[in-house]
Amino acid sequence: MFKEVSIATTLLATSLSATTSAQDIDNSDIELADDTAAIEELTVLGSQEDLDQLSGSAHRLGRDALEDFEYTDLNQVLVTVPGVYIRQEDGYGLRPNIGIRGVTSERSQKITIMEDGILITPAPYSAPAAYYVPNINRMQAVEVFKGPAAIKFGPNTVGGAVNLATRPVPENTTGEVDIAYGTDNFQKYRVLYGESFEQFGYMVEALDYSADGFKELDGGGNTGFERSDYNAKLMWRSDATNPVQQRIDFKIGYADETSDEAYLGLTNTDFDANPVRRYAATAEDKFTSEHVQTHLIHQVDFSDQWSMVNRFYYNQYERSWLKIDGFYLNRNVDLHEVITQPSNGDNARYLDILKGEQASASDDDLSIKDNDRSYASMGADFNAAYQTVDLTLNHKVELGLRYHYDYVEREHTAYRYQMLDGGRLNYTGRSRLDTDNKGESTAISAYINDTMSIGQWNINLGLRLESIEQEFNDYNSPDRNNKTSENTLLPGVGVFYNVTEEFGLLAGINKGFSPNGAAAKGSSSGEAEPEESINYEFGARYNHNNLKAELIGFFSDYSNLIGRCGANDNSCAGEEFNAGSVEVAGLEASVEQVVQTTNFAFPLGFSYTYTESAFQESFTTGFSQWKPDVQQGDALPYLPEHQGRLYAGIRAVSWDLLASLKHVSEMRDSASQGNIKDGIYTPALTTLDLSASYFFNDSWTLQMVVDNVTDEQEQVSYRPDGARPNKPRSVVGTVKYRF
Repeated sequence: MFKEVSIATTLLATSLSATTSAQDIDNSDIELADDTAAIEELTVLGSQEDLDQLSGSAHRLGRDALEDFEYTDLNQVLVTVPGVYIRQEDGYGLRPNIGIRGVTSERSQKITIMEDGILITPAPYSAPAAYYVPNINRMQAVEVFKGPAAIKFGPNTVGGAVNLATRPVPENTTGEVDIAYGTDNFQKYRVLYGESFEQFGYMVEALDYSADGFKELDGGGNTGFERSDYNAKLMWRSDATNPVQQRIDFKIGYADETSDEAYLGLTNTDFDANPVRRYAATAEDKFTSEHVQTHLIHQVDFSDQWSMVNRFYYNQYERSWLKIDGFYLNRNVDLHEVITQPSNGDNARYLDILKGEQASASDDDLSIKDNDRSYASMGADFNAAYQTVDLTLNHKVELGLRYHYDYVEREHTAYRYQMLDGGRLNYTGRSRLDTDNKGESTAISAYINDTMSIGQWNINLGLRLESIEQEFNDYNSPDRNNKTSENTLLPGVGVFYNVTEEFGLLAGINKGFSPNGAAAKGSSSGEAEPEESINYEFGARYNHNNLKAELIGFFSDYSNLIGRCGANDNSCAGEEFNAGSVEVAGLEASVEQVVQTTNFAFPLGFSYTYTESAFQESFTTGFSQWKPDVQQGDALPYLPEHQGRLYAGIRAVSWDLLASLKHVSEMRDSASQGNIKDGIYTPALTTLDLSASYFFNDSWTLQMVVDNVTDEQEQVSYRPDGARPNKPRSVVGTVKYRF
C-alpha cells in the first residue's frame, strides 16, 4: 500500500536525525495520528523511537506546537529551537533574520529555506537574502536540520536548513475557519476546505492578516501591513491494487504584501524617550511584493525497498521597497553612523533633517530610493532511496540530483525629496537610476547518503556536490561584469551509539559551505571566496516515556567567513568580503517532559543555547558590520552568548493554559571584544507569552494569546540603520471552527 505522507514527513524520515518538541509529545491529537504512523513507516529503522536514536541533530515542530500560540511570526516559532538565532527587525516577522549555529542571521541569507523540500527564497544562489518567506500560519510542520543533518539540503550547509511543510490534502472532507482580532487592529482571516475521493483529492486555502502597526510616525501616517496568501492543491494517487504505488501533488499559490515599513531606526536618546517613534523622513517608506509558485511533487513506491520523490518547481517574486536611503547629493553619508554617532561632524544637522526638525538645503535634500527587484527560481529535484534489511544490518542508500536556475534583476531609482518646515516631504521631480543589473545562477547539486544500523551503532555517511555557474551584468558599469564557477564536494559523517534503550551518544563532522552571490565581488584583500568550514557536533540523548533530554556541543571552524553588504548600504552595496579564519563554538540543551495525572497533563520544556565566537585574524575591511578594523579575538556581531526558553502549561479535556518565557542576552552591533557595553549593543531581553484556549466541542475553539505580557521593550537591533524595538504587549483573540 502506498504510504500517504506529506513532504514534511518524507524529509524528516530521510534526515540524519530528528527530535520531537515537547508540544508534540504532550498531544495525542487524532488528526496527527495518521501523520505519526507515516513517519514510522518511513524512518530508517521503522519506528518513531528509532528515529530519535539516529545520528545527527534535527528538530520538528508539529501542527499542535504551531497552534499553541498561533504565531504569525516565524521568528517566534523558531526561537523555541536550540541553536537557532533570531535578530528582530519590524516586530511582526515580515522579513525574518534567522541564523543557525553561529552563521549570520542577516536576512536569513546563509541558511537553506525550503517549502515542502523545495528551495523557496527568491533567488537562493544569485541573491540569497530571504526577502520572501512563506507564511507560517499555513504550515503543518516546521523542520530544522543542523550540522551534518543539513548536508542533503544545500546549498548552505554551514549552519543548517529549515523546511516549512504545508498541509496535505485531507483524507476526509475537512474545513476550517479561523478569525482573529487584536491589538493595533490586528486582524486575521483563514479559510481552508479539502476532500479526497478514491484516487483524487483537492484543497483550497485563503489567508489574510493585517495590522495598523505599533510605531508612531512623526506627523502621522501608516506604519502597518497587510498580507494575503491563496493556495490550491490537487492530488492524484494510483489505485490501491496497483503493484507500483504513485502519488502526484500539484500546488499553485499566490501571495502579496503591502507594508509601511522602514529601514531607518532611532538614536538611543530618542529610543529612550519613545521606542515606537518613527522619524518624519520615513513617511514615504513602503514595501510591496507579489509571489507566485507552481510546485509538482511525484512520489512512487516501486516496492518495499525502492522509492522515489521527484519535485518540479517554478517561483516568481516581484518586490518594490521605497525607503529613505540617505542624502541625494551627499551619497557617502552613512545613515547608520548618523543615527548611532549623532554628535560626530555634520551628523547632528543630518539627524535634524531626518527628524523633520530642520528643512533641507539643496545640498542636503533626501534620497528616497525605490529598490525594485524581480526574481525567479526554477528547477527539478530527483531523490531515490533503496533499503535492505537482514538479521544484522539495516542499510539505506539515498541518491539525489537537482538542477536549479535562478536570477535577480535590480532597478533601483533614487528620488530627490526636500524636507520642508514642519516635517513634510516634497518630491522635487528629480530622480536617477542608481542600480541596473542582473545576476543569474545555474547549479547542479547531487548527493549520496548511506545510513546503516549495525547492532548498537547507527552510522551515516554522506557526500554532496555543488557545481555552480554565475553571471553578473552591471548595465551602468560594464567593467564590473563577471562570470564565475564553483565546484565543491561536501562530505559528512555521523554516528549514534545506543548505550541503553533510553540513552545514546552521538557525534558528527561535515564540511560546511555557503556560495557567493551572483554580484560584483570585492574585498579588502582581493576577490571574495565562498564561505567554507569544518563543522563538528557531539552529544547525548535520553528518551524514556514522557521525558526527553538532549545535550549537544558544536564547533564550526571556518577557513573563510564572508560578509555580504546589502544593496541599501551605499558604502559597499552588493559586495562580499573575506574574513578568513573564524571559530564558533556552542552548547545546545533541551529537556522536555509531560507529567500526566487522571484529569490533567502538565507539559514542561526547556531549551538553552550557549555560543562564543572569535575572528582568528586581524584585518581591515569595508564590510559595514565589521569595519574598519577587525582584531584577532573579536566576537561576531548579533550572536548572543546566552539564549533560552522555558515552556510550561496545563492541559485538560476542554481547556489549556500555556506560558512561554524567552530570554536573549546582550548582542554586539559590530565585531569587537571585551566589555560588550563599551560599544553599541542590544540589551538583554526577557519576554513572557501566555495562551489560553477553551474547546467548546470538537468543532469550536476560543483562544486568547498575550504576547510580551510585561510589555518589555528594548533595542533588539541597530541594523539596518538605528535602534529598533521589539513589539510591545499585544492581545489577540481567535475563534476557530472545524468540520
